[in-house]
Amino acid sequence: MPTEWLSAPDYSISRLLIERGLAGIYLIAFVNAAVQFRPLLGERGLLPAPEFLRFVPFRRSPSLFHLHYSDRALLAVAWTGIVVAAALVLGLPQAAPVPVTMLAWATLWILYLSIVNVGQTFYAFGWESLLLEAGFLAIFLGNDRIAPPALVLLLFRWLAFRVEFGAGLIKMRGDPCWRDLTCMQYHHQTQPMPNPLSWYFHHVPRRLHRLEVLGNHVAQLVMPFGLFLPQPFATLAALYMIGTQLYLVVSGNYAWLNWVTIVILVAALPDGLPGLVLPIQAGTFEPAPLAFQLATIGLTLVVGVLSYWPVRNLIGRRQLMNFSFNPLHLVNTYGAFGSITRHRDEVIVEGTEDPDPTVETTWREYEFKGKPGDPQRRPPQVAPYHLRLDWLMWFLPLSPAYGEAWFVRFLQALLEDDQAVLNLLRHNPFPDHPPAVVRARLYRYRYTTWSERRQTRAWWVRQPIGEFMPPLALRGGGAEAT
Repeated sequence: MPTEWLSAPDYSISRLLIERGLAGIYLIAFVNAAVQFRPLLGERGLLPAPEFLRFVPFRRSPSLFHLHYSDRALLAVAWTGIVVAAALVLGLPQAAPVPVTMLAWATLWILYLSIVNVGQTFYAFGWESLLLEAGFLAIFLGNDRIAPPALVLLLFRWLAFRVEFGAGLIKMRGDPCWRDLTCMQYHHQTQPMPNPLSWYFHHVPRRLHRLEVLGNHVAQLVMPFGLFLPQPFATLAALYMIGTQLYLVVSGNYAWLNWVTIVILVAALPDGLPGLVLPIQAGTFEPAPLAFQLATIGLTLVVGVLSYWPVRNLIGRRQLMNFSFNPLHLVNTYGAFGSITRHRDEVIVEGTEDPDPTVETTWREYEFKGKPGDPQRRPPQVAPYHLRLDWLMWFLPLSPAYGEAWFVRFLQALLEDDQAVLNLLRHNPFPDHPPAVVRARLYRYRYTTWSERRQTRAWWVRQPIGEFMPPLALRGGGAEAT
């Protein structure tokens, strides 16, 4: 039977970019797990995965770690993912027969799903589900010898549509500042983790902030529909959205959220466009195996059925944001920043050698790698890497409930001089011995003005506004108030 409609030979360069891009992001994600998982979620972590696995059945949270968890097993999973992802970046499995290519992508998906599904709050970010969903679709992209499958490229566009349109709807239904075009007057200052340019973006004229919001609304509420139009309209829509994602890349640290979104939007770009700037030429292809073609049709049918839930969520009045309707994280709903905070509060962790602190006690401050602390320190560039502890620290001032399960354990780890946890920080003020007491205070932060910056060289101004956690010391094997 004629099957030409199942192939998209004019999108071979786009497929290459999608594959290399997703593999590169997988590589970062597995490196992230190898470095951060043990202190956060390992056997002696802040939220130990073995405790989670004892109470959560496989059907609710599918993971290889239900067979056995140990920190060594986690490292084996992470390093296997690193090796396979690096091979895909280099294009090695893509040069092999189709089943080998599919097996490589399936391996990454299974391994990362196993990590995310035991990661609890430290892996409860929308870009984890986004990477898993995109990574699952990549299993069906084929190898270099056959033409890109048209249906799978269409599914990547459908994923991009849900990411952008879901984010646009949650904004219009949420904070009024998205409707009166004032959100960006606050967001560059209050976003979870500013980058080196965020200070400058915050200080642009207000009329430009209004244009930022308008441009965002066009990108998220109008352009997603263009992905399903004939060329060149789909290309123009994708390019506009890629441009807005790059704008977010240079103005903040959002882990790999923006980069995955850019990669999946490439599915709307035919070879003629990327071929103008890349020294890559599309080749000729052999017919795709019938089994592979049937698999892409089956995938499309499955995604169509599972799309019922995110579509219902999009059109419903109580839209969920960044929600997975199944434990495999397939065909999810997405969204970001439905509400914007108007001021920035930071939890500052301090310690002292004084076992009985008084008002005259000297306290020393712990410095995190990414989140604001020292007002003189310029916000760093972290993304596409993800500092999980720093991100969760941003949520604490919004509601202490975000840290109920892990924050006291974190403070206890500081008292115990836990080197694995301390390695997550930029500066340990007690390098020779642990503190006798630790505490957490709440500070109100704002960017310096242009004149303040010239005079003090500081990036932030901060004022103490109260206590977040009273002084704690080790008592009977745990951290207790002094």
